[in-house]
Amino acid sequence: MNRYHVPDLDDVRLKNEGGEFPAMVIVPVSYVCNSRCPNCAYTNSDIRDSYNDTPFMPDELFKRISDECGKYNALIRVSGGGEPLISKHIIDQIEYAKGVGARIGLITNGSLLTPERVDRLLKVNTDAIEISADAGDKDTYAKVRPGLNFDKLVRNVKYLVNKRNELKSTSRIIVSIINQKELQGKLESAVAYWNKIVDHVQIRKYLTWSICDPSQSADPTPYIPELPVRVPCPFPFERVMIDVRGKISFCAYDIRFETDFGNVHKISIKQAWQGEKFKKWRQLLLEGKYEEIPVCNKCPDWKYRSWHYNYWNILNKADKKKEAISDSPGEFEDEEFDNLPLDL
Repeated sequence: MNRYHVPDLDDVRLKNEGGEFPAMVIVPVSYVCNSRCPNCAYTNSDIRDSYNDTPFMPDELFKRISDECGKYNALIRVSGGGEPLISKHIIDQIEYAKGVGARIGLITNGSLLTPERVDRLLKVNTDAIEISADAGDKDTYAKVRPGLNFDKLVRNVKYLVNKRNELKSTSRIIVSIINQKELQGKLESAVAYWNKIVDHVQIRKYLTWSICDPSQSADPTPYIPELPVRVPCPFPFERVMIDVRGKISFCAYDIRFETDFGNVHKISIKQAWQGEKFKKWRQLLLEGKYEEIPVCNKCPDWKYRSWHYNYWNILNKADKKKEAISDSPGEFEDEEFDNLPLDL
């Protein structure tokens, strides 16, 4: 069954023209990691080395981004070219962002979710805490997340969920699993394992980022079917990414920041978002002229983006499961919260 929903391009145009500010601002706050995951584009490239002079996002820059995002209640997606919680300032920064009205979605491998950090994240109602687990058993985890400890991860996540429930925090707790070769025959059991603990389990496609080996994908089936006209990627219509130096890129796929849409030290996010170059490139996507945009022309992962099954859908599914458990504790069944092929 093809579940993909083709967007109405008139609606897309309205979103483009009427969008005053991106719904999501991705900030890779750390280029240092405590694992060497074989599926990671940073493990398989020299990108981290290029940030040796600025391995973490400076406090002043994060606050600048937060102040502007807070005006629009935009979601700051705290990610990294490494593990965000290695940054000694990140909890303070998240607390600041929530204090000025921004929403926060944290992506972490979960190894550094200490009780003190968890308590602070939950106290400010961090909107979503996503744990990149990629496995539901100790042996597989050791292969896909080398250097990390599965038992420790499980303890951390259980503490996170129990504390969230105790504090009645509104934070959603999500586990993500990349559907890669190492998970073949184990994906269903991994989803079932985590589904008994967290609000939602997100199955991610294996992405190459033009760096990783595409043969390691366990499911290369595209979300977007082959159509007479290529459906525009939703990313440039809803989000931007800003690196630790303040540079703005056109798309979250551009993890090398080869595209340049200004620097937040010199212009605002809103100015970049509403700038002529951004508008021109979005219009090219609407016209199906993606080959005229360098980053889109060479992107192998565009077919794994979706207008319908996306980050906002994931949050909604997590909320529904939380509500069901709250209304009828012990009566829901995992099958009710089916894991559609969701991504990013």
